[in-house]
Amino acid sequence: MPMDFNIPLEGGHMLRCTRFPARDEAAGLIIIAHGYKGFKDWGMFPYIAEQLSKHHEVVTFNFSHNGIGHNPLEFTELERFAVNTYERELNDLKSLISHLRREEKLRSLPLFLLGHSRGAGVCLVYALDHQEDVTGILSWNGVTSLDLFTEAQKQEMRENGRSYVMNGRTGQQMPLDVAILEDLERQQERYNILKRIPSATFKIALIQGSNDGAHLREGSSSLVSIRPDIPWIHIPGGNHTFNTVHPFQGTTAPLEEALKASLLFINQTLSLIK
Repeated sequence: MPMDFNIPLEGGHMLRCTRFPARDEAAGLIIIAHGYKGFKDWGMFPYIAEQLSKHHEVVTFNFSHNGIGHNPLEFTELERFAVNTYERELNDLKSLISHLRREEKLRSLPLFLLGHSRGAGVCLVYALDHQEDVTGILSWNGVTSLDLFTEAQKQEMRENGRSYVMNGRTGQQMPLDVAILEDLERQQERYNILKRIPSATFKIALIQGSNDGAHLREGSSSLVSIRPDIPWIHIPGGNHTFNTVHPFQGTTAPLEEALKASLLFINQTLSLIK
């Protein structure tokens, strides 16, 4: 049975999380990170967590500044979204992992990070920063560049201190403050996934729909050209959310293929460390 819990952070911020306990003996700990304009209760994420929790402890969470507050399904904290830097997201992930590792049952479990879209990029940077702590990364339709902003947005941030991005689902104009751009530029070496990926010692799998965005597929192609040992698993007919929607209307063939590929990768990785 899923269990919600919160982790208080400095400054009055909060990590809102859901734990899906392993139904059998846990072989690993899986943390699922949502992407840009996403949240832990969006569409497919609870289903994914439930499916993965047969043999693993699984945790979903909202980044503290993703714009979701007490209402788990609505963006009501847009001023927090406005200053949601990558530094904040990486610190959120560190706080979550530290919290979970305090529990004896979870302390020694191999850690897998499953990130969707932007969340995959954040997971990769975190793992590159903490290579000794991460066993594997599953990148679901993931970014390989954290610079997701248009030149027009960047210019507006610099000139006015704020730009906006449209949420296509809700119609909201979501604010982007210049602090996000400043963080991206100040830590550009840290955030350069393609430059850092040759040093990665943890296992990585790219799981991507054949109908995902062209720029994302091009990014994956660049990554595997640098590290040809990293499997790039193509999901036939899958779009950016593996053909699922919000509210969740049930699973799809591409989503089931992505789950199957993920479990195979996890099992193969675990077999190498036994």
